Amino acid sequence: MKHLLAIIITLASGFVLSAAAQTSPAPAATAGPTKVAVIAFQAAVGQTNEFQRDLADLQKKYEPRRQQLKTLADEIDSLEKQLKAQGDKLSETERAHRAKAIEEKKKQAQRFAEDAQNDLQGEMQEIFNRVAGKVYDVLANYAQQQGYTVVLDETTSRQQAPVILYAVQNVDITKAVIDAYNLKSGVPAPPPPPAATAPNPAAKPPVTH
Repeated sequence: MKHLLAIIITLASGFVLSAAAQTSPAPAATAGPTKVAVIAFQAAVGQTNEFQRDLADLQKKYEPRRQQLKTLADEIDSLEKQLKAQGDKLSETERAHRAKAIEEKKKQAQRFAEDAQNDLQGEMQEIFNRVAGKVYDVLANYAQQQGYTVVLDETTSRQQAPVILYAVQNVDITKAVIDAYNLKSGVPAPPPPPAATAPNPAAKPPVTH
């Protein structure tokens, strides 16, 4: 039943960037040499303070469903163990009845997991789309200010031409765009996870005899 506890989050950002580009005015053509920059757009969106904050809120929202799914999985596991332990003491009719009840529970858990996964993915996509559109606006403004005439997305270039085989560090504007977006949004960085308590090196292990 472990697979029922896994809710997989997938982000499809390619069409998001395309849609954002279609809704934003294209920069006017300029004469002069081409100045190219690269960005990992999907990573930039995912690393913004706003996206991290909304993701944490979404995980809290779905925690009751995760707990409910775990309860169902534990109940099924318990019923299966009981049937295995008592199987030879039950009549054929009772064994069949219990086995059918377990299968019904499994189907219920599977439907619950699929519904939760679909709902979570839908809300995740809404968050990503919303933040991605705003990140694109910041990206376009930053590129114009810095004089870039072309910005290539590293995320989609692995699947579509052109493929970026090499780029010097100063043309990767991913962090610069993230910093610019965080500054504009005003959303503070999420607090760091609590550090694990380090063992006391001065403490001596108990002496055993």
